[in-house]
Amino acid sequence: MPRPKRTDDGLTKFQRCRRQQLHRGMKELRLWVPDPHRAEFAAEAQRQGVLLRGRPEEAEALDFISAVVAWPAPAP
Repeated sequence: MPRPKRTDDGLTKFQRCRRQQLHRGMKELRLWVPDPHRAEFAAEAQRQGVLLRGRPEEAEALDFISAVVAWPAPAP
């Protein structure tokens, strides 16, 4: 694997970006999420959908999804 390029300050592009974000008051957060490309993902989504069908939580979940999809795009 090629090594990241370093510049005159000795930092890589990613190190510089992280430093800038920290300076802006941001905190890095890494999340592990299920891989939607795995066969098990589709099976588990189907299983949970069947359990949710007809329950009050189904409408709540669908309302949440609709609200998220309806979010306006950020201004350029």
